[in-house]
Amino acid sequence: MPQRLLPFLTAEPQTGEALGQQLGVGRVTIHTLVKKLQEEGVPLLTTRGGYALEAGTPAPALVRRRGQFGGAMRYFGTLESTQDEIRRWADNSLSPAPHGAVVVAERQTGGRGRRGKVWQSPPQTLMFSLLLLRGPDGLSPLNLSELALLPLAAGVALQEAAGVGALKWPNDLLTPDRRKLAGILLEADLRGEEARRAVLGIGVNVAQAPAGAACLAEFRPDLTRAELLGDLLWALEYWLAQPPERVLAAWRGRNQTLGQAVQVSMPRGLLSGVAHDLDAQGGLIIQTPSGQQHTVHAGDVQLVGTLSAEAALPLSSGHDAAP
Repeated sequence: MPQRLLPFLTAEPQTGEALGQQLGVGRVTIHTLVKKLQEEGVPLLTTRGGYALEAGTPAPALVRRRGQFGGAMRYFGTLESTQDEIRRWADNSLSPAPHGAVVVAERQTGGRGRRGKVWQSPPQTLMFSLLLLRGPDGLSPLNLSELALLPLAAGVALQEAAGVGALKWPNDLLTPDRRKLAGILLEADLRGEEARRAVLGIGVNVAQAPAGAACLAEFRPDLTRAELLGDLLWALEYWLAQPPERVLAAWRGRNQTLGQAVQVSMPRGLLSGVAHDLDAQGGLIIQTPSGQQHTVHAGDVQLVGTLSAEAALPLSSGHDAAP
């Protein structure tokens, strides 16, 4: 299994003999494991001095971790999904993943975004999942009221670590010209009024981006994925522990949604209007051209140009929440 070689690799070249001594195998086996890791997408260099990870690779040995988040970290070349992999780790009866554990992958064959969308992952993307077993206080179980604010808190942390862009409700980081830099996916396993666990997935276009999107290298060309991951885990640990009012204020100060004309895809149709504000739970309050206000807690939001009154979908007055 080539994965067993990864914990011994660093950015400094090591000979096959030296790696073999650490792993208890011969040089030929090391060469075979290196080839398999390279085939899986791990940026592993073969030099005259030996084998080394490409500088800036988001592998445990190269990521600076300053808090609890990421203290337990697993790095892979190719996975179907980091979200699924961290669940399997959490379900391991012998050595379950702890709160704050992280799974990172170079490639995903089944990566997903919100509402079943496929997450594209070109090379040099940062893709990882963070396991959350406790609430903001670090002690109590997660409850349902806290879940709604997690993507917003994660968005604030993402913008802070990236140092560029603004937030689109509820889960995207955009450039000023509205190209996507990064996305957030929250999945929770519920148990009554509590969440048994939540998994926060984040994908960031660092050095490359799909067509129509943007990458951080356009704004911060010297930023590496390892540096970004370390800074982002530190920011996540801080912002996920903050009280709701602080998270909401920080999100408002970093957003690209409020005051904008939007269209929201909901099960009952398309809701159009102006993004007015957030409610106390992080829901998006939309005011239609007729003056009615509707609160959306889940949905796909598109930022659009100025809307006419005819563009608004008539819904019942009051507040509505998409499931």
